[in-house]
Amino acid sequence: MNALNRRTLMRLAAASAATSSPLAWAQASAWPTKPVNMVVPFAAGGGTDAFGRPLSAQFAKQTGKNLVIENRGGAGGTVGASIAAKAAPDGYTVFMGAVHHTIAPSMYPRLDYNLDRDFVPLVLAASVPQILVVNPKNMPFNDIKGFLEAVKKSPGRYNYGSAGAGTSHHLAGELFKQQTKTFITHIPYTGAGPALRDLVGGQVDMMFDGLGSSAAHIKGGRIKGLMVSGSKRNAAFPDIPCAAEVGLPDYTVTTWYGLWAPKGTPADVQARIVEEMRKAISSDELKAVWANQGAEFPNMTPVQFGGFVSSEIKRWAAVVTASGARLD
Repeated sequence: MNALNRRTLMRLAAASAATSSPLAWAQASAWPTKPVNMVVPFAAGGGTDAFGRPLSAQFAKQTGKNLVIENRGGAGGTVGASIAAKAAPDGYTVFMGAVHHTIAPSMYPRLDYNLDRDFVPLVLAASVPQILVVNPKNMPFNDIKGFLEAVKKSPGRYNYGSAGAGTSHHLAGELFKQQTKTFITHIPYTGAGPALRDLVGGQVDMMFDGLGSSAAHIKGGRIKGLMVSGSKRNAAFPDIPCAAEVGLPDYTVTTWYGLWAPKGTPADVQARIVEEMRKAISSDELKAVWANQGAEFPNMTPVQFGGFVSSEIKRWAAVVTASGARLD
C-alpha cells in the first residue's frame, strides 16, 4: 500500500470514529437544547388544540424545554402548513396537521407546499370518530330520526359550521347530505374552535366535528351528540348511537392528528422527536386525556404513518369527486 492510500484510509477511519464517538452521539441526543415551536394550522379551541396543548405540557415536563404552540389558521389549515413547510429544518419546528391536510390537495389546486415533498412524517398522535352535534335550543331533537325529519322538511333552513372549506368537517357534512339526500347550508370558519364557539352560542345549528373537541361541551350539556360515524359506538360516549345503527352503514369519517417535521430535518433529530412524542402520548397523564376525548393512539412507525397519509390523500380525492364538494 502506498503512502497516499495509507493516509486516505487513516483519514476515513478518523472521520468514522468521530461520527460514532460518544461525543457525537451526545450532541445528537442532546435535542432539545431550546424551546421547540409547534405550528398548529387552526385557530385556538379546536381539535388540534384539544390534543396539542396536553402534548405540549407533557413534552415540557419530560424534556425541561417548552413546546410552544403557534396557532396559524386560515384556508382549511393550509396557511399554517405552508408556514411550517418553509421553516428551518433544524428540529426546532414541528407541524401538527390533521386529516384535513390530506383533503386539501383535492380542494386547493394551487397549494405552495406538498406533504410528501416538503415534510417528513413522524407520529400519528390521535384518532377520533367524527360526530354530529347540534345546539339543543336550535335543534331540540332527541334522536337522529327527528333531526332528519326536520332537515328534510325544510331544505336549507338549517346550517352547519366547519373548520373551513376542504376540512374533514366540511366533507363529513357533504357526505351526510349525499347519503341522506338532504340540503344543509355550509358555513366555513377559520378553525373548529370558532365554529364550535358559535355552535354553543347558537349562531350555527350543528357541526360534524371531531369528537375530541366536542367532548367537553357534550358532557357539559352545551351541545348534544346525535350520532358518531362508523360501525361502533365510542367507549367515552356509549349512549350516542353510531351511523350504522341509524341506517347509514357507509358513513365513516375519522378525524386524526399527526406530527410532521420540515423536509431536511436530520434523521437523528427526527428519531429523538418521535421518541419524546411517543413517550408523552404513552404517559398515564395523556392516556387519560385521550380516553376522556374518545381518542385512540394508533401505534404506527413513521414509515407506516407516511403510507397512511398517502392512502388518505387518494381516499379523500375520491370522496371530493363523488360528493361534488367545492370551496364556498
